[in-house]
Amino acid sequence: MTWTLLNEDDMSENSHDQRSSISNARSPEEIGEYWDSHSLADHWDQTHEVEFEIRAPHRITLEPEVYARLEEQAESRGVSLATLANAWLKEKLSGDKAA
Repeated sequence: MTWTLLNEDDMSENSHDQRSSISNARSPEEIGEYWDSHSLADHWDQTHEVEFEIRAPHRITLEPEVYARLEEQAESRGVSLATLANAWLKEKLSGDKAA
């Protein structure tokens, strides 16, 4: 599952120097370590409401032979099966737009 903050001012992968406001952490790992030993109840007055969108990946069913061939191709290229499938599908779909 992937979540995306709607407010660009919030912590993002590209803001390496930004720290979270309560835990003073720089990474999701550090945030997790902080909250493993702290309670939100102690910081409730420092919180605020945020809006975000949850985008779940879509799944499709492949024929076993297609899956096996795709898996072989991905392995030989050193990429994940999902990465290869997405790249090929994007390539095919962009070619269809031109036609």
